[in-house]
Amino acid sequence: MFWRKNKNKPTEFKCSECGQVHSDWPALAFKSPANYDFLSDQEKSELGKLDPDFCEIHYKDQIDRFIRVTLTQKVNDTCENLDYGLWVSLSEKSYSDYKANFDNENHETGYFGWLCSNIPEYGDTMSIPCDVVTKTGNSRPEIFPYQDFDHQLVKDYYDGITKTEAEKRINEMTKRLGNNELI
Repeated sequence: MFWRKNKNKPTEFKCSECGQVHSDWPALAFKSPANYDFLSDQEKSELGKLDPDFCEIHYKDQIDRFIRVTLTQKVNDTCENLDYGLWVSLSEKSYSDYKANFDNENHETGYFGWLCSNIPEYGDTMSIPCDVVTKTGNSRPEIFPYQDFDHQLVKDYYDGITKTEAEKRINEMTKRLGNNELI
């Protein structure tokens, strides 16, 4: 996707998925957790299992489990929010419960998870503790970073960011499309 600015029109982008031009902000979504991205192509084929909502990495002594989630970033000087499609790791028990109830439209619960997506504007965002809250209607779970965790992402999540900062992030992340980090 790319951004195109025009003085007389709202910011627009061309979606890399559907090819259409939209005037709403895109969700900035990662197609896989960073832990999976760190693997070589051979390790991905031998150890990894990835689909749009779940990822597993089967090491000899452990299995790492990840689910796709959303994070909504408040933007202070506009009525829009900036949405992220991220990944978190869950315990085996939480992962199994989420997977078993994945198609249950009435399943509402909460889990503890660790953020497993590196958001470029924040440096290392791996391992920020989060509450993971499922929603009825089969929407992806939403995460809420622990407010007392000392990280700029957490501060910005609770304090909000400016519209200029949100558009800068969108521009920066869409430039990275060539490295297949985003979908």
